[in-house]
Amino acid sequence: MASSLRGEVLNLYKNLLYLGREYPKGAEYFRSRLRAAFLKNRDVKDPEKIKQLIARGEFVIKELEALYFLRKYRAMKQRYYREEGP
Repeated sequence: MASSLRGEVLNLYKNLLYLGREYPKGAEYFRSRLRAAFLKNRDVKDPEKIKQLIARGEFVIKELEALYFLRKYRAMKQRYYREEGP
Protein backbone atom coordinates (compact mmCIF):
# COMPACT_ATOMS: atom_id res chain seq x y z
CA MET A 1 0.00 0.00 0.00
CA ALA A 2 1.37 3.41 -0.87
CA SER A 3 2.14 5.64 2.10
CA SER A 4 -0.43 8.24 1.03
CA LEU A 5 -3.16 5.58 0.94
CA ARG A 6 -2.02 4.28 4.30
CA GLY A 7 -2.45 7.76 5.76
CA GLU A 8 -5.91 8.05 4.25
CA VAL A 9 -6.91 4.68 5.69
CA LEU A 10 -5.64 5.60 9.15
CA ASN A 11 -7.41 8.96 8.99
CA LEU A 12 -10.64 7.23 7.95
CA TYR A 13 -10.33 4.78 10.85
CA LYS A 14 -9.76 7.61 13.34
CA ASN A 15 -12.72 9.58 12.01
CA LEU A 16 -14.98 6.55 12.23
CA LEU A 17 -13.80 5.78 15.77
CA TYR A 18 -14.59 9.36 16.76
CA LEU A 19 -18.06 9.23 15.23
CA GLY A 20 -18.73 5.84 16.79
CA ARG A 21 -18.74 7.30 20.29
CA GLU A 22 -22.38 8.35 19.89
CA TYR A 23 -23.60 5.25 18.05
CA PRO A 24 -27.09 4.20 19.24
CA LYS A 25 -26.05 0.61 20.06
CA GLY A 26 -23.02 1.79 22.00
CA ALA A 27 -19.43 2.72 21.33
CA GLU A 28 -18.07 -0.75 22.11
CA TYR A 29 -20.44 -2.38 19.61
CA PHE A 30 -19.39 0.12 16.94
CA ARG A 31 -15.68 -0.27 17.73
CA SER A 32 -15.80 -4.04 17.43
CA ARG A 33 -17.67 -3.90 14.12
CA LEU A 34 -15.31 -1.24 12.76
CA ARG A 35 -12.25 -3.27 13.74
CA ALA A 36 -13.69 -6.39 12.11
CA ALA A 37 -14.40 -4.48 8.88
CA PHE A 38 -10.88 -3.09 8.70
CA LEU A 39 -9.26 -6.42 9.55
CA LYS A 40 -11.31 -8.15 6.87
CA ASN A 41 -9.76 -5.88 4.23
CA ARG A 42 -6.23 -5.62 5.60
CA ASP A 43 -4.74 -7.86 2.90
CA VAL A 44 -5.98 -5.72 0.00
CA LYS A 45 -2.98 -4.50 -2.00
CA ASP A 46 -4.61 -3.09 -5.15
CA PRO A 47 -4.60 0.74 -4.94
CA GLU A 48 -7.86 1.02 -6.89
CA LYS A 49 -9.62 -1.40 -4.55
CA ILE A 50 -8.25 0.53 -1.55
CA LYS A 51 -9.60 3.78 -3.01
CA GLN A 52 -13.01 2.15 -3.44
CA LEU A 53 -12.97 0.98 0.17
CA ILE A 54 -11.97 4.47 1.34
CA ALA A 55 -14.85 5.95 -0.66
CA ARG A 56 -17.22 3.47 0.97
CA GLY A 57 -15.88 4.46 4.39
CA GLU A 58 -16.44 8.14 3.62
CA PHE A 59 -20.01 7.29 2.61
CA VAL A 60 -20.46 5.59 5.99
CA ILE A 61 -19.18 8.76 7.69
CA LYS A 62 -21.80 10.82 5.85
CA GLU A 63 -24.52 8.36 6.82
CA LEU A 64 -23.48 8.44 10.48
CA GLU A 65 -23.48 12.23 10.48
CA ALA A 66 -26.96 12.22 8.96
CA LEU A 67 -28.12 9.76 11.62
CA TYR A 68 -26.79 11.98 14.40
CA PHE A 69 -28.27 15.16 12.93
CA LEU A 70 -31.63 13.46 12.56
CA ARG A 71 -31.51 12.27 16.16
CA LYS A 72 -30.69 15.79 17.37
CA TYR A 73 -33.43 17.27 15.18
CA ARG A 74 -36.00 14.86 16.59
CA ALA A 75 -34.95 15.68 20.15
CA MET A 76 -35.22 19.41 19.50
CA LYS A 77 -38.56 19.03 17.77
CA GLN A 78 -39.89 16.93 20.62
CA ARG A 79 -38.64 19.43 23.18
CA TYR A 80 -40.03 22.58 21.56
CA TYR A 81 -42.99 21.43 19.51
CA ARG A 82 -44.96 19.13 21.70
CA GLU A 83 -48.11 17.93 20.00
CA GLU A 84 -51.24 18.29 22.02
CA GLY A 85 -53.68 15.48 21.43
CA PRO A 86 -57.52 15.61 21.62
